[in-house]
Amino acid sequence: MPHAPADAHIHFALHPDHHPGVVATATGPTADAARTHLHGFGFRSTGPDTMVLARIDREEPFYTAKAAHLLQRYGFTTEIALALQKEIDTEWTWGDYPMPWCTREEIRAVSAAAQRIHDDIAEGRLIIHAHADDGHTTVAVGSYPSGVHRHVHLHGENHLRQITHYRDTEAEALAEFHRLYSVAVRPGPAPLTDLERTVRHALHGKSTPEPSGKTAAAAPVAPPAAGPGEHEAFLTAFLDASPQWEKHRPWDETTIIQHESLTARAVFDHEARHRTDTAWTIAEYDGPAGERLWHATLTAATPVPLLHTILQHLDNPPLADATEPYEALRDAGWHPASQPARTTWQAPDQTITFEHLPHAQDDQWTLYGGDDLNRPAWVLRLSAAVPHDLLTQVAAEAADLTAAHPAPAPAAPRAAPAPGLPPATPTQRSRVR
Repeated sequence: MPHAPADAHIHFALHPDHHPGVVATATGPTADAARTHLHGFGFRSTGPDTMVLARIDREEPFYTAKAAHLLQRYGFTTEIALALQKEIDTEWTWGDYPMPWCTREEIRAVSAAAQRIHDDIAEGRLIIHAHADDGHTTVAVGSYPSGVHRHVHLHGENHLRQITHYRDTEAEALAEFHRLYSVAVRPGPAPLTDLERTVRHALHGKSTPEPSGKTAAAAPVAPPAAGPGEHEAFLTAFLDASPQWEKHRPWDETTIIQHESLTARAVFDHEARHRTDTAWTIAEYDGPAGERLWHATLTAATPVPLLHTILQHLDNPPLADATEPYEALRDAGWHPASQPARTTWQAPDQTITFEHLPHAQDDQWTLYGGDDLNRPAWVLRLSAAVPHDLLTQVAAEAADLTAAHPAPAPAAPRAAPAPGLPPATPTQRSRVR
């Protein structure tokens, strides 16, 4: 099959702050085509011309060599820095690998499978319901949105994480997980490992945290969030000012409010307290007895102005779409990052991230509070069919929430860190020449 003319130069070098991560810089008229090929090897954009490869299996040099070979076959010009070439040419193996019978190729296959699991979790394709410490390592239970036997049990961390069981239903997978690990079970995903954290920082173009936990950067700005009791107080004030909404409280822990048109409803859970607990479920229908058009969920600490924006839209939807959803974010200086499977916009102070997953079957639009999407302070999710004008209003409100926050001060200059790995025995590399 013929390919378009390859008129681009790609330079590969070791990442300055995440060893042995790789930075690829693509320039030239067909640089976009080169970046598309690099994306298939796990590189992710961190700037207009740069992409980063950072993996939890520490195989960046190996996959960089494969990517460079492919680009050369397609006619692109590639250049590999000397230090990176030495990494590519050096054979190595893991110290204290728990499966010593595996060949080097088998070890690489196990690590590649662990990398795919890591990427599925990081990019929202695998939702983790709960985790536990089994006394030796981290175990977890999660679900893929589609597929056969999509509910899975996971065992291990980093390059050793594996799928150990498949179950037909989420209820079955959770029940067995609780039976196996009992009181050790905790909700949601486990905290990121040191290696996962440094990988995430590298892929997002941030400096890697110091191993001690101290960073040279200024203290992070706390994301805007609702405090205890704010949602209850808002509900009371909203109902007092909005006679078109009728209140029902069928249970002590739940309040339902319904619009007089009978086409909009919101359910509030008074017992939602944890950052991952859903406090509000809001939906619009195509008639009093019609199908649901779209829905939104908000966790307990979601800022009240965002909740108010959604309810206000149900009362008075705009007559026409005035702007595209990202215009307010662009005007407020938010930083975009686009990949084939997702688009994100992050506030200048890194306190809110707006994510779009165009291929998701259910929740396509998500706002996260905080700079860690795996451990957000709060989450607002909007389904695939959400109205365009509501997206625009929510984006504008998010931009307003962060407008008063100063951007974090730049990191102070520091000496380049010596290349090294997190000090966990299973993830130490020992080189063999």
